[in-house]
Amino acid sequence: MQDRQYNHILSSYFAPRGHHRMYALGMQLAQLYLSPFDKLIGIIGEAGSGKSALIRGMFPGLELTNDDDGVYIRPLPLLEEDSQIGYFAPHTYHVDIRFENGFTQMSVLADAIVEALQNGKRVIVEHFDLIYPLLGFNANLLIGVGEQILISRPTLFGPEPQEIRKNVYRSLAYRLMAHTAEDLCEFCMPAHEVARCGHDDVKHGFVITFPDAEPQFNIKELEQKVNTMIKEDLPITYADNYHVSIDGKLHPCTGPRIHVSRTGQIENFHLLHHFIYDRFNKRYLLVGCVGEGAEENLRKLDAQQEKQSDLIIQQPLDASGVL
Repeated sequence: MQDRQYNHILSSYFAPRGHHRMYALGMQLAQLYLSPFDKLIGIIGEAGSGKSALIRGMFPGLELTNDDDGVYIRPLPLLEEDSQIGYFAPHTYHVDIRFENGFTQMSVLADAIVEALQNGKRVIVEHFDLIYPLLGFNANLLIGVGEQILISRPTLFGPEPQEIRKNVYRSLAYRLMAHTAEDLCEFCMPAHEVARCGHDDVKHGFVITFPDAEPQFNIKELEQKVNTMIKEDLPITYADNYHVSIDGKLHPCTGPRIHVSRTGQIENFHLLHHFIYDRFNKRYLLVGCVGEGAEENLRKLDAQQEKQSDLIIQQPLDASGVL
C-alpha cells in the first residue's frame, strides 16, 4: 500500500453533507489510502465539519471518546493503555485533543500517544494540529475536513498540519452556508418534490437532483422565497440526528450539525434559473451557489455542462455496418 503512495502529496474530495454519504466516503478513503502500517492518523477540522462521521466510515466499530450524543468515555482509554493488556486490549485508540485538553495537560496527552505508538497501537487524533508541536513528528496519514476533504501522506518536507488547517478552516464556511441554503430550498419546495430529491456537490454550492421527471416549480420564485428567509435572519438549530429546526419548524436533514446558526449568515445566495438535464443518469439538477462570485460560478457551471451536451455516445457498428 505505502509503496504505491510514495509520490502521493495531496488528494481532494468534496466533503458531502449527510451521515450516510460521509460514511461511504470514509470507507472509500480507507480502501484507497489507509495502510495496515499507519499507526498515527491525524484529523483536522472545525467542530461540526463531519470529522466524527468520516472516522466512523474509515474505522467501523471504533469507539469514539467524544460521542456526538454526549456520551464521553471516562477514564480516557488512551491514558489507561498500560493497564490494558491481553487478548482484549484495544488495537486502535481515539482521542479528541481539543476536548481532552479541558481535563488533561497537553504534554500528558502527547506522552500517552507516543507510548501507545511505541507499543504498536494505532491512534486516531482529532485536532491533530494542536498536539503536533509537542509530538515533534507528523502523522502517517493526515486528513483535513472543510468544504473539501484533503488527504495527505506527509514526508519530512510536509505538508505541515497547519497548512491543512488553514485550508479547511477557511473553506468550511462555504460548506455550512451551502448546506443551509440547500435545506432552505427544500423547506420552500412542494412536499412531493422534496420526497423524491437527492443530493450532489459543486464547489461553493450544492446540487439537488430529481430523477426521471422535471420538477414542477418556478426556480426564480423559489430563489426569492429563500432570500426572504435569509433576510429575516431566522435561527437554525440541531434538533436530532435526522432533523434540523428552522425558525422552530422541524425539517428532515441527514447532516443536522453542518449548518450556520442563522439564515442571515448565508452570503450571496443564487440559483441557476433553469434545470440541467443529466442525460447520463436521467435526472434533472437544480444548482445553487453561495459566497463571493456565486453568480459567476453558476455561469461557469452552466457553460461547462453545455459543452457536455455536444458529446454523442455512439454505439459500435456490427460487421454489416448496422448499429
